[in-house]
Amino acid sequence: MVYDPRIPAKEQCVLAYQLERWASERPEQTAVVFYGGESWSWQTLLAMTQRTACALQSLGVSKGDHVLSWQPNNKQALLTWFGLNYLGAVYVPINTAYKGSLLQHVVQLSDARLMICHADLAPRLNAIETGGLQDVIVTHDKVDLTALNTLPESALIAHQPLSQPPELIEPWDTQYIIFTSGTTGPSKAVLSSYLQGYSMGPEAHPYVDSDDRSLINMPLFHAGGTIYVIMTLANGGSCFIDSHFKTDEFWSTINDYQITSTCLVAAMIPFLLKLPPSDKDKNHSLKKALCVPWNDDGRAVGLRYGIDMRTCFNMTEISGPLVSDSFPEKNGTCGKVRAGVEARVVDENDCEVAPGVTGELVLRTDRPWSMNHGYYKNPPATAEAWRNGWFHTGDGFKYDKEGYFYFVDRIKDAIRRRGENISSFEVENEVTAFPQVREAAAIAVPSELSEDDVMIVVSALAGNTVEPLALFEFLQQRVAYFMLPRFIRIVDELPKTPTQKIKKHLLKEAGVTDDTWDREAAGIVVKRDQLS
Repeated sequence: MVYDPRIPAKEQCVLAYQLERWASERPEQTAVVFYGGESWSWQTLLAMTQRTACALQSLGVSKGDHVLSWQPNNKQALLTWFGLNYLGAVYVPINTAYKGSLLQHVVQLSDARLMICHADLAPRLNAIETGGLQDVIVTHDKVDLTALNTLPESALIAHQPLSQPPELIEPWDTQYIIFTSGTTGPSKAVLSSYLQGYSMGPEAHPYVDSDDRSLINMPLFHAGGTIYVIMTLANGGSCFIDSHFKTDEFWSTINDYQITSTCLVAAMIPFLLKLPPSDKDKNHSLKKALCVPWNDDGRAVGLRYGIDMRTCFNMTEISGPLVSDSFPEKNGTCGKVRAGVEARVVDENDCEVAPGVTGELVLRTDRPWSMNHGYYKNPPATAEAWRNGWFHTGDGFKYDKEGYFYFVDRIKDAIRRRGENISSFEVENEVTAFPQVREAAAIAVPSELSEDDVMIVVSALAGNTVEPLALFEFLQQRVAYFMLPRFIRIVDELPKTPTQKIKKHLLKEAGVTDDTWDREAAGIVVKRDQLS
């Protein structure tokens, strides 16, 4: 028995016991609705989860095993996650845009023997070395893989009860591993406990309750997608799982499925403001929304449409440490430090800076397991992030005397595009694989829509030239759609420090120059892969 009063009961924060609780207390209440209209009650969701757990158990999956899930938002993806966690196994989702060396890195790092994979994605596995991966359950169609044993979708659902009960699952056990964007090197595998998920979701956002139905249109391989599922599991409400973010169907989805809560990403705010005013602007079910970043536009959306707006700051590794009240008065804020969390803004020596001075945000919590418990198979990165007893976010912040915190810039070398964190390191690795490229730098340049556009600056090998269009077409076959550069600039030499590090700040200051190639000006449109 756990005597620490800071640790919630398993029925509050561990998926298997949450499901059993709601299936007992609210068997007929709707738990989840999928795009297209199919809905499952808590009783049905538990039964489907148990059948998936049984199927996985028959394939040798047990507590602590890592299993890969490479799927878009759909029933199979949710059942994979829930079935694994019902056994105490670790859910390891992969971004559906991954391919090539990035895909190979995460597959090999995962130590997974089994993957559940959408048929449209499976052929990409033929182009990589898959490490210890042996079996792949392919959903939605039949696909043969050259070096892996493939199983049909029917292998994901059993028709008999579990052959043996699952082992006891504790709040501090690892629930899932989500990969970072690899801001300072290859993507890192974040170890997250059930208690971290609970802290990140329902504890950080208690205003979402059992009366709410949350819209989930962010991917289930992102922390942003998992949070609202975890909130539903904790509060016994319901959620609607959409395939992806769709601006043109936003209000119809809200009203058709009686959505009351969601997260409004940056691209959604200008879209909602540009819609023609109507006397029906407040005639909808949406009551609550998170808005990141917080500014006058977010406030205007909330007032116009009658939505209770809040903002926050979070990362895969942490647990919603900064949250705001309804309609925070200060633009640019991420809110204040919530109960159970300590936050400081520090200099390069981990010494706290004064209000108004920019430094790095570092965090810790007042109980164990409320944040990540390291990076899998990466002790140096774990030690670096957790030095001096605080988790170092790598993000530049400042704070004021009233306790409001403000995001300033990324200390980590990352690019943020349309809701995706992009590792410049990984983009540069792919660019330098082009035969004529000598070296490359990937940088963020401001987008006229929101967040960043990707720009790469390259120099050619001696005696060679680099044609931007040829380089772009080369990258199309190797990187995720959201990592593809909009701008390509060719230079004779990249500016460097005496230690031969590229001076990216000079490239950022120069930005888009007259000689920069622009894919949009060239008439090239990049779209996400649409999976059936």
